[in-house]
Amino acid sequence: MSEKWRDAVVKAMQKAAEAGAAGSSSSAVLANNRFVRSTLGYNYRWEHVTSVVTLAIKLANILDADENVVEAAAWLHDITKTDGEEHAETAAEFARVFLEETDFPREKIEDVAQAISDHKGLWRERPLTNLSSMILWDADKLSKLGLTAVVHWTGLVLSRQEPVTTGGLIGLKQNLEWQRRSVDSLHTQPAREAAKIRMDSYEQFWSNLEIELAGDDILPDFQ
Repeated sequence: MSEKWRDAVVKAMQKAAEAGAAGSSSSAVLANNRFVRSTLGYNYRWEHVTSVVTLAIKLANILDADENVVEAAAWLHDITKTDGEEHAETAAEFARVFLEETDFPREKIEDVAQAISDHKGLWRERPLTNLSSMILWDADKLSKLGLTAVVHWTGLVLSRQEPVTTGGLIGLKQNLEWQRRSVDSLHTQPAREAAKIRMDSYEQFWSNLEIELAGDDILPDFQ
């Protein structure tokens, strides 16, 4: 199999990420029937999706899942993010139609769509049972934890091209409750172990930053 589908889904997601960034920017202009930003800067959606793809493939390899299904789902899970709360359902439907037009195995398309449909939300009360869905869920949530979250959210704030201070960026720390609930909703052991490390790194980062900004790392008894 030539697997031209991979190039197709990457290009589709890249186009959607660029359009989303342009549509949310005050500097966006309409040219040749598509939104284009005068300065694209940091594209949070693209960075998030590529991170999810990396994590999903890692988990698929460890857990002996269908790597092609997981990768396709990871690339397309936020393809319709501009649809808001309904984006999981609309992205799943997009995947059904889009993959049908590529060389992606027809018998695996529904598994991709199910995984995408199941990724909605930041935590779950009931665990998923489909392995591809479990992996996409875990990869999506892991990408919102740890130092990855610090970098992605900082980039998102700066890309808005609005005045921001270091003190304002500290506000990204937010309440950790939703992150802890996400960790509790993870399905696979590798993801749960990684989440523990990421949560520790996340909290330690902000703690260390606040110490430095306050100058509390300057010891009074230093000779």
